[in-house]
Amino acid sequence: MNRAAAHAPVDQLLKRISAEYEQLSRQLKTIARYVEEHRDHIGLDGIQDVARHCDVQPSAVVRFAKHFGYSGFSELQKVFRDSLSRQIAPSRNYKARIRELIASGAGALPSAEIAQEFLGGALVGVQELQRSLDAKAFGRAVDLLAATDAIWVVGSRRSFPVAAYLGYALQHTDKRVQLVTALGSMHEGELRAARRGDVLVVVSFAPYAEETLAVAQAALSRGARLVTITDSRMSPLAREASAVLLVQDHATFGFRTLTSPMALAQSLFIALACRLELEHEPALLTTS
Repeated sequence: MNRAAAHAPVDQLLKRISAEYEQLSRQLKTIARYVEEHRDHIGLDGIQDVARHCDVQPSAVVRFAKHFGYSGFSELQKVFRDSLSRQIAPSRNYKARIRELIASGAGALPSAEIAQEFLGGALVGVQELQRSLDAKAFGRAVDLLAATDAIWVVGSRRSFPVAAYLGYALQHTDKRVQLVTALGSMHEGELRAARRGDVLVVVSFAPYAEETLAVAQAALSRGARLVTITDSRMSPLAREASAVLLVQDHATFGFRTLTSPMALAQSLFIALACRLELEHEPALLTTS
């Protein structure tokens, strides 16, 4: 069975949750975010575990399931459990191993072993990104970047390294590229040159930086379009985006790695660079 078929029921449910997210109550929104961000857990964890992680009563988890047409949590869980049974889930195996290491005293681990576990977590994140990458959304993002004359890039706090890399890499194209730093809260001035048809690549993960949200809204008000790299369909930066690229930044020993977001950013640049090169040298299309 191919990757798309294995994930199809889960993806369909997550898209429906995303479409109805704004109409959900506060508690159900919390559960919705947890379901999306921990999809590998839902097929294995009990209702009490989900309720505890979401800081709600189990009855709220049941209400969530019934809202989306299931008889209860067990029927909703089956969608995720079936998906897990059709694929190898290295992330789950890895997390179980990490928990065992922590329980046995992670602080006593040799430094090299800690490095090996952290690097293993980064590899698992990239493998998950490879499995879950939305080809249509990725294609839309490349189309938008290829068609525009000007590209703006923003990312704050821990997302800044990803945005900074994109700002650097995109300068190797013929596009006009500007990294919005919002230094001194001067993002409004930085965006004065933004125009309709420009594209803003925005990178942000929960909790979403207020300055990044402000830059995105300012760009939209000037007619620019958004390509969003984020961690959830329910992200405030996803709702008005023309293309949304989802990537989970998993934690190891409490530290969230940037490996997967950086790999996605590099993939986006390489795909765009190849597109632009083929458009610049059309003869390449006919060579064998």
